[in-house]
Amino acid sequence: MAILEVKNIEKNFGTLKVLQKIDFSLEKGESIAIIGSSGSGKTTLLRCLNFLERPDKGSIIVNNEVIFDADDPATQLESEVRKKRLHFGLVFQDFNLFPQYTVLKNVTLAAELLAKERPNYKQDKKAILQEIQARGEELLSQVGLSDKLECYPHQISGGQKQRVAIARALALEPDILCFDEPTSALDPELTGEVLKVIKNLAERNTTMIIVTHEMDFARDVADRVIFMDDGVIIEQGSPQEVFGAPKEERTKQFLARYKKD
Repeated sequence: MAILEVKNIEKNFGTLKVLQKIDFSLEKGESIAIIGSSGSGKTTLLRCLNFLERPDKGSIIVNNEVIFDADDPATQLESEVRKKRLHFGLVFQDFNLFPQYTVLKNVTLAAELLAKERPNYKQDKKAILQEIQARGEELLSQVGLSDKLECYPHQISGGQKQRVAIARALALEPDILCFDEPTSALDPELTGEVLKVIKNLAERNTTMIIVTHEMDFARDVADRVIFMDDGVIIEQGSPQEVFGAPKEERTKQFLARYKKD
């Protein structure tokens, strides 16, 4: 059973067609890598899934529930957007950490704000906050940052910042974890530590969509690879199929350029 179904998604910016008839599904525990040249629509697709952009056409279904349908205004209410975003944890290219908060606070902040809406928050506040903090500490341990809890973002490396961002995305237990070029803002020597964390998540059957230019990583870690070009899904299949025996000429040309680089 698919945890995510994306059907006929289209997105335009004025006359520029950024996404055209995007269709794919994602199984629980599956990792999909989305590859393609810059400007192919990969980031816009993630932004549509996270409701940072509103698709012009199509629908998004999570756990058999239609959470967006371009033809149904009832699924587009601004008051519901925050709740729908909880299905997706998004790790941005450039970390987006709060500089005024510690590493631990960056991870726990969203959960603390949501907890205030619980009916029992006032009477159980102490226990709830302790539980959230313990979860934050656990996640930071998972990404190898147990010794950085009280540090501030300016005191840690770029790779460590991105690992904090991953822990923050996991804190709200999303159905699907999304990565938007998670290593693009990192120096080459820091890239490996972030990719190692993502690989560990894949081995734990975390459901993920990973937009990446790291072809070797996509080939070795993803269960399925989607190649996009000019806002269209050109080809998708297993890493062995897409990298080893691509069927479409545009896929072949893209991979040929990658091998030359």
